Amino acid sequence: MLINFFGDAEGFFRCPSCHKKNVVPPMRLTRQVNAAAREADRAQKAYERGLHLEAKEKQRLYVESRSADANFQAEQLQDFIAQLETVLSQTLSVDDYVAFESLKEPVDVEPFDPRGLDVPEAPPAPLQLPPEPTGLASRVPGAKERHARAVADVTARYEQASADWTEGEQRRKEALAAARRKYEETAAKKQAEAEPRNAEIEARRADFEAGKPDAIVWYFSEVLQTRAYPSGFPHQFRMAFVPESKQLVVEVELPNYDIVPEVASYKYVKAGDAIEPTKRPVTQRKALYASLIAQITLRTLHELFEADRMAKLETIVFNGYVETTDKATGHAVKPHLVTVRTSRDVFTAIDLSKVDPAVCLKGLNASVSRSPAELTPVRPILEFSMVDPRFVQETDVLSTLDERPNLMELTPGEFENLITNLFEKMGLETKLTQASRDGGVDCVAYDPRPIFGGKVVIQAKRYKNTVGVSAVRDLFGTMQNEGASKGILVTTSGYGKAAFEFAEGKPMELLSGSNLLYLLEEHAGIQAKIEVPDDWVDPVFDS
Repeated sequence: MLINFFGDAEGFFRCPSCHKKNVVPPMRLTRQVNAAAREADRAQKAYERGLHLEAKEKQRLYVESRSADANFQAEQLQDFIAQLETVLSQTLSVDDYVAFESLKEPVDVEPFDPRGLDVPEAPPAPLQLPPEPTGLASRVPGAKERHARAVADVTARYEQASADWTEGEQRRKEALAAARRKYEETAAKKQAEAEPRNAEIEARRADFEAGKPDAIVWYFSEVLQTRAYPSGFPHQFRMAFVPESKQLVVEVELPNYDIVPEVASYKYVKAGDAIEPTKRPVTQRKALYASLIAQITLRTLHELFEADRMAKLETIVFNGYVETTDKATGHAVKPHLVTVRTSRDVFTAIDLSKVDPAVCLKGLNASVSRSPAELTPVRPILEFSMVDPRFVQETDVLSTLDERPNLMELTPGEFENLITNLFEKMGLETKLTQASRDGGVDCVAYDPRPIFGGKVVIQAKRYKNTVGVSAVRDLFGTMQNEGASKGILVTTSGYGKAAFEFAEGKPMELLSGSNLLYLLEEHAGIQAKIEVPDDWVDPVFDS
């Protein structure tokens, strides 16, 4: 309740309700008011200080939160960089073999659960009849009748319980049989659904073991599809298999230069209340990208050779390219940044855990872009289009209607004219040709291009079996005798790994039958085929 006081003429304060004097002396009331005012002022200042402290705490927490955000972004960035730096090492502890069984569709059927239906109910207790009355009890009037009724009642109850038990057991057995039938039907349905896929896998396995090109390509495609790369990496690749040489040609899309972040880190700047990036030095970014290209190349070769437990591959050609836009023309381009051919024996002898990826590629005589960041291209060791599967497929039942010339049925003169015509169409000037001792073609031609041109020795051999290293040595000897700058060996079959290893690092091109068919169609407009007659016998050569 609020009480007001009023002063009178004598200077006393009177209570408005009782009009008594001297209720509160004036000086005493002033001191109380002043004390209350001071307390109110103190409380107000304390409240204002509290608000100020609360604002400071909020600001401190806000700065802490923003700094944590910046640190989190920086950590994410560093983790991604670490992934780029360890692309090769990440796969070395992983078995890249893909078991055929793992490719099958699993038949996921849990064990049959009878849900208690397999447990029979306990049968009724054995029948126990009431004992007949004896002695004096048997002489009581009606005792025998009462006993007979009791026996009949007990027997009736037992028979009813037995009948109920038998009926219940029949129902249980029927329910158990129905549940088992339903389970078996479900299992059979799942098995039937998985059967086509699993039968296909078994057929693929058989074809793979037989060395069929389609199955070889399919299996090693499965190997590459299972690999895990950091986010942002492309997953496109294509491959072809040359059975004569046991050579797998793989063309893989590489990540573009922008996969390496331009930002080196992040920091929170309190003055501007902003999370600001710090730039990565260009030299560091280019070096990391070049290392990444080398790591992907070695990793792919490793994955393929490690998965090849049945030794279906002798050599692998790896071509790595990027999909990008030519800044000068605006057109889409696919420059190759790396290309390498290596054999199983050479590559598996390398300890990848201790190599410098770029130096390792150099040791494998790989051709690597001088500046991957600027997309400086390299010429692939073997163009993928030259091993297009359509050039090596088996002919179908209508092959008798195929009017394409069979290279194996041409006369030596026709074969020579065909080969010389091909290389003239490709820009070489044929000056001298002669029949070779093995029924093929020996040709000395000239590449008229300045700087890159010069004398070229071409040898073409119609063989059924794999061409051995001796033919490659002979070509190299002829190149030296002729003072040629380049040698080209063409065959209707393929080459062994020793042939490729001898030619490695030398100015020599080894073209297989599928390569020859491609070049004839691409440059001379001739659609040919290679079908070896049953009675064909190759010249004697070192395989």
